[in-house]
Amino acid sequence: MPRQVTIMLSVQYVNYRDLLLPPIAHTKESLEFAENFSVEDTDVFAVTYPKSGTVWMQEILPLILNDGDLTQIQTIPNWDRTPWLEETRLAVVVDQLKSPRALVTHFPYHFMPASFHQSKAKAIYVMRNPKDVIVSSYYFHQMAGFLEDPGTFDEFLDKFLDGNLVFGKWTDHVKSWKHNNLGDRIMFITYEEMKEDLPAALRRISSFLGKNLSDETIHTIAEHCSFNAMKDNPMSNFSLVPKIYMDSDKSPFFRKGKYFTSSFTFV
Repeated sequence: MPRQVTIMLSVQYVNYRDLLLPPIAHTKESLEFAENFSVEDTDVFAVTYPKSGTVWMQEILPLILNDGDLTQIQTIPNWDRTPWLEETRLAVVVDQLKSPRALVTHFPYHFMPASFHQSKAKAIYVMRNPKDVIVSSYYFHQMAGFLEDPGTFDEFLDKFLDGNLVFGKWTDHVKSWKHNNLGDRIMFITYEEMKEDLPAALRRISSFLGKNLSDETIHTIAEHCSFNAMKDNPMSNFSLVPKIYMDSDKSPFFRKGKYFTSSFTFV
């Protein structure tokens, strides 16, 4: 039986197994669909805590899996080409996804559907320095109409440290994926590694996915997955989203794309 889903009217968030989720994109139906989703052995999941490189991976994975073919990133919005497991759009586009399918999720490890654990599907966990996650999240809360007002930065910082934000506590999320039994089905990489040397990161990811891409293809992917290229791509920059949901006048979705330090590693 599907687990109970309730709406917390006071903050307008969906409470799913004690995990707060943004409304509109997350519904009782979408979460039931995620629970019962039939994961295929060839599926690839990019896993992130919010504001840790999700949209970047939505650009990277289709390009790697399709040998650098630019068609998807130029014609299909990122939420449809690499949909979120837990969001409403997956049920709409799932039949259009071709194998190997690329998906993203903000779910902690133990929230993944049973079929994921029973499959040979792969996961790429991208971690970002929490100092940058906090800043990026703070500005995102200012522009996203489906998230509560962040208040002052100090107030927001307290919520972040206490885990009183969507998708819970950052440390809990990281630990849930770090301590798993997936073996060679999971790869860990940091946002900072990707910023420092994207071609090298792309080679690591492509090797993990069993793709032997040429240097020319890696260069093409890196070029089209740069901050400026994605910022200018209407299929990737969320400019197609109505202003009521994402108001770029309050804060641009693609702000700076910078990072605090390059020395942060998994523990």
